[in-house]
Amino acid sequence: MYNLQFDAAHQFFHSWETDHPEDPLGPASDSAAYLFAEFDRLHVLESDLFTEDDKFANRSKLQPDESVKKSFNAQIERTNQLADQILAKDPKNADALFAKVLALGLQGDYAAMIEKRDLAGLGYMKTGRTLAEKLLALHSDYYDAYLAVGIENYLLSLRSAPMRWMLRMTGAQTDKQSGLEKLRITAYKGNYLLPFARMLLAVAALRDNDKLRAKNLLAGLAQEFPQNHLYAQELAKLN
Repeated sequence: MYNLQFDAAHQFFHSWETDHPEDPLGPASDSAAYLFAEFDRLHVLESDLFTEDDKFANRSKLQPDESVKKSFNAQIERTNQLADQILAKDPKNADALFAKVLALGLQGDYAAMIEKRDLAGLGYMKTGRTLAEKLLALHSDYYDAYLAVGIENYLLSLRSAPMRWMLRMTGAQTDKQSGLEKLRITAYKGNYLLPFARMLLAVAALRDNDKLRAKNLLAGLAQEFPQNHLYAQELAKLN
C-alpha cells in the first residue's frame, strides 16, 4: 500500500480476512487502502495542500467515487463489529482497540479531506485520540497508537490562539511539541504506521522550513518504497 499498489494491497488484505475472519485489523487495513487510493486519485497527498494554510482553507469539496465510498464504509463497519465482539470478551485486547482507533482516524480523514466536513473530522480525531490514550495506558509499547495522539496535538496546535483556547475547552489537545514527540515515537518504533508517521514529520519539517530534515525523511521513504511517485515528486521539489 505504501508503494501505492492498491489493487495488490486489497488482494492481500482480502486473503488475510479469509484466513483470519475474526481479526479486525484485516478490514481496517483494507479500508485504509480504499481511502488512500481515493487520496491518490484526487491528489490529496501532495504536500502543498498541507504546508500552505490558504490552500488548505480554500480547498474544494471533492467528488468521491461512490463505489469506493461504499466499500470503505463497509470495511469500517466490519472493523468495528469484529473489534466490539473481541472487546466484549476481552476489554483490554490491544489489536481490537487499535483497530477501532485506526477506523476512527480513517473516518476523520475521509470526512475532512474528501467531504470537507472539518468539524466531523475533528470529532473523529478527538474520539480516536481518547481511545488511543486508553490503549496506551494498557499497552504503552503499542507504538502505532501514539500517532493518533500526536496528530491531534500537532494539527490543532497550528490553529490561531483563540481557536486553540476554544478547542481545549472542548477537551481537544493542542500541544505542538507533544504532538511531534508522539509522532516521532511511531516514526521510529511503530509497525503499520511507521512510514505514515515519517511522512507527517516531513510535512511538519517543511512547515518549519527545515528542508534538510524533510529531505532526509523523504529520501528514506523513497528508497524503501521506490514505486511511490509522491516521495520522488516531493524530493524533486526540494532539490
